[in-house]
Parts: sequence; structure tokens; C-alpha cells
Amino acid sequence: MDDATQVLRPWVTFAGTVLVVAVLYWGQAVFVPFALAILLTFVLAPPVNALERWVGRIPAVIVVVTLVFTVLGLAGWGVMRQVDSLVDELPAYRDNIRTKIADVRGVEKGGAVEKLMATVESIKTDLATTETPKRTSTRAVVLAADGSSGGSGIAWLGQFAGALGRAGFVLVMVLSMLLERRDLRDRLIGLFGHGRLALTTKAMDEAATRVSRQLLMQSLINLAYGTAAGVGLYFLDVPYALLWALLGAALRFIPYAGPVLGAGAPIVISLAALEGWTGPFEVIALFVVLELITNLVLETVLYAGAAGVSQVALLVSVAFWTWLWGPIGLLLATPLTVCLVVLGKHVPGLESVGTLMADSPPLALEHGYYQRLLAHDHGEAADLIDQYLKGDSPESVFDVLLLPALNYAERDRLQLRLSPDEEMAVIEATRELMSDAAQSIRILQTRSATVPQAHQTEPRPALQVLGYASNGIADELALAMLAHMLDDPRIEMEITTTRMMAADLLALVRERGASVVCIADLPPSPASKTRYLVKRLRAAFPDLRILVGRWAPPALAEESTQALRDAGANHVASTLAQSRDYLAGLQDAHPMEVLAVTA
Repeated sequence: MDDATQVLRPWVTFAGTVLVVAVLYWGQAVFVPFALAILLTFVLAPPVNALERWVGRIPAVIVVVTLVFTVLGLAGWGVMRQVDSLVDELPAYRDNIRTKIADVRGVEKGGAVEKLMATVESIKTDLATTETPKRTSTRAVVLAADGSSGGSGIAWLGQFAGALGRAGFVLVMVLSMLLERRDLRDRLIGLFGHGRLALTTKAMDEAATRVSRQLLMQSLINLAYGTAAGVGLYFLDVPYALLWALLGAALRFIPYAGPVLGAGAPIVISLAALEGWTGPFEVIALFVVLELITNLVLETVLYAGAAGVSQVALLVSVAFWTWLWGPIGLLLATPLTVCLVVLGKHVPGLESVGTLMADSPPLALEHGYYQRLLAHDHGEAADLIDQYLKGDSPESVFDVLLLPALNYAERDRLQLRLSPDEEMAVIEATRELMSDAAQSIRILQTRSATVPQAHQTEPRPALQVLGYASNGIADELALAMLAHMLDDPRIEMEITTTRMMAADLLALVRERGASVVCIADLPPSPASKTRYLVKRLRAAFPDLRILVGRWAPPALAEESTQALRDAGANHVASTLAQSRDYLAGLQDAHPMEVLAVTA
């Protein structure tokens, strides 16, 4: 039964997705005005909240909604009037257009343009001489008493009434949502948040914050863009500069296509209305400069990352919603995608949506580094290291990037996901990259080094540390990372590279006269062998300091290290930084507190 469920689950998900898309498509007459009302509610909620403190909820909603819809209506009416006037004046630009066409043909006289035009004319001639079908059908046109088509006026009136009805529905919905927004919020939380109150509240707050901030900042930027465009076009003598300013500001709400359309119309009009070529090129330069400033400065400073959606996901979303709902879908694509990403972040079962569409890195830094090693892409892995070294604490690169790769490789080998040879390839790549990282860290430390002040009069003997790898080459490499992190002449660390029995390790400790033994045992391997070694060392050398390195990222770290402490370990560290700090603390202690082991 479970196997059948696993097989059917993808098909059920696919069928449900198709059903949802079909419902959204066939029900767009209801869903589009509803989505527009929600979008306007998000935009108007902040000013309504600010005004509500002074005049109350109902007056605040009425004032803000009336003001906004009045401005939108007047702007739309003004745009339509100027468009009608522009259409009437277009024939006056005929001579100027012909002059520019003649200039273009003159430049390419006898060239590719003329040949192309000749080819087009030839094709048109061939099509005109093609035999006309013998049987043709005509359609009777019923004219009204005044000689015009009787149905056109009724059709236009029907379209106008439909648009007016949708606008009225949006207006009523916005008023209702703003007046009852708290009640609607509580109802949604009661519907979806039963047993998950904190999760639902976070999701709603994040969605509202992201959408409101993105739309508010975009409105301010578009207003500045439209103002600058209008002023520039006015001084460049482009007709109807106010019309192009309003259209440019409004069209910038549409992702990607909006700025192109907003700049294209005045450029075309400048070609038709302005004499010569200087004016049109100045208009083109104006929009190029405005777009660069808007994209690189204003949008980056004011709301870069506010939507939380990756650029590729936004492009796919724009294409999908435009296909589904047309121009209105193009306008609503960004807010709807933001809400979908927030749902993927907070709702269990939709994590894949957030991973695919959010602008946050899909892989944690250490996972990305390990994945690059598995793909044998050492160049990109080195780039990740270099990028991390530019941060505040470059020495932590060992704990954050390099060491976790060894842990993950050992885990995958134990779970039979990697062969021993593949694990060895990861280890060798990490060894090479570790040397480069250590050299870069030394260069950075040299650049920022300051002259130390002498704070002690008596030189202290160096702390003798013997490093022992419990299980293999990966543990030896981890000890080498610790040695690079120490980089202290007061601490001398020797790493054993030979596998040996417990008795041989005891003899080596006695021979070297080590003050501290550091045993590296990387998780997820069991700590049973290390625990046995710690017991033998503690029994033979009661005063020996024993440091155990169970170095691993939090996902693989052990919950308890008490067993190793009970066996006799003085300190069990989960990171290389903890081990370094412990050894530095021993060196800073009184010399008599750290005893060397003698024969």
C-alpha cells in the first residue's frame, strides 16, 4: 500500500496542479478583479494605518480610497484625451516621417536596405498576380438608419459597461478589505492557523511586509522616473511630455516589458515629430541614462531583494501569469510570486517551491563547496573559499567550508553513497585547497599585523602537542587544519602519520614528552576507539592533558560528549576554533600548570 501511494503521489500532485491552473484560467473573470483588489489593499494599507490614528478607521479608508481612485480616474481620463489629440495630429508628422525614411534610404542607397525593399516589392507583385479563387463568399452588413454599422455601438457600449463593472467591483472589494482587514486576518488565521498559530502569523506578516514594501518602493521610484522623464521630454520639445511621463511611470509596474514600452512610445514620437536626428538621439540618451540610474542606483538602494524572488523564477512567473491572465497577469506576476515564495518558506510540504523560487542561496555554503568537490570542479570550490576569505573572520574557513566536506564525505561513504576512491578524491582536493587557503590567510594576517607589545618578562617553554589521527587520512588532514590555525611559535604541534596500536601511542607520548595529546576523530564515525585510547592514556599519564576533536558541522555534531569526558578527556571540542582556544589557554596558564610527561 505504501509503495502504491509513493507511485501515485506525483501523479496526484500533477493532476491537482493542472486542476488549479484550469480553475484560475476559466474563472479569471472573478479571480482577476479579486487579485487586483488584494494588490491595491496591500498598497493602501500603510497610508490607511497612518491616517487612522488621527481620524479613525472609516474616515481614513474613505479618504485614502477616494483620493487614490480619483487620481487614477483623472489620470486615465487625461491620458485618453491626450491620446485622442495625438491621433488627430499624427497626419501632420507625415512629411517629417517621409524625410527620415528618405534619409535612411539615402544612406543605404544601393545597399542591403534597397535590395530588401526590392525583394519585398517583388513578392507583393507575385502575390497580386496569383489566381483569385473562383468561389467567394460575402457577408451582408446591416447598416443603421444613419448608414453606420448598427452593432458596433452596442458592442462598444457593452465593453465599456463590462470594464466599468469590473472597476466598480474592485473599488467595493478594496473598501471592504480595508475596512475589515483585521477581521479578515483573524478569519484566515482561524481557518489555516489552527494548531499552527505562530507559523501562520509569520507567513502572513512576511507576505504583507514584502509585498507592501516592494510595491511602495516601486511606486516611489516610478514617480521619480516619470517626473524626470516628463521634465526631460518637455525641454527636448517632445509633444505631450505629460502623457509619456504618466505612461512611463505606470508601465514600470510591469516587469521587464514595462520599461521598454514606456520608453519606446516617446522615442517613436520624437522620430515622427522632431526635425532631424539630433532630437531623437537625445531622447534615446535620456531614457538610457534614466534606466541606468533607476536600475543601478534607486532600485538597488531602496528595495533590492525586497521581493525575495530570484530573477529566473520571476521571469518564469511573468511568462506564466501573462499566459494565464494576459496583461493583468503581467502586472500581478511579482506580488503573486512573492506570496507563493512566502508560502513555500513557511508551509510544510511546499519547501520545494521556496527552494526553486526564492532569491536565497539554494545550498548552504558548505553544501555548495562539497557539491563542487563531488563534481570535480575545483576551480569553483576555490572561488567559494576566496569569497569567504574576504569576510570578517577568514580563519573560520576551515570550520565552515573545508572540514565539513570531510565529514560529509565520510558520512556518504559509510552510507554507501560514495566509494572509498571517491572519498579519497574529496580528501586530496581538500588538502590542496587547504594549503592555498592557509597561504591566503597568512598574507591577510601579514597585511593587518600590528607590532605586539611585550607583556611578559619571562620566556615560557613551548607547549608540546602531539596530534593523533584516530581513523585515517581525513583525521590527519583535520589536524593539519588545526596546526594552520594555531600558527603560534609558543605551541609546537607534531602530527603522527603512522597507524599504531594503543601501546605504541603510549610509548610515543612518553618518548616525545608531550604536554598535550590531541586526538582527531571526525564524526559520524563512532567514538568507541577514541574512548578506549583516552582510557589508556589517562591510566598511564594521570597529569596529561587530553584534547579530543569531534569536529563537525551542527548537522553531524554529537548531542553529548560525556562518555569521552568520563573516559578521561579534559576537553572535547566540536570545532577547530574551540580546540585552538583551549590550547592557547593552556599556553597562557602558569607553566607549572601544564606538566610535561616524562619517562
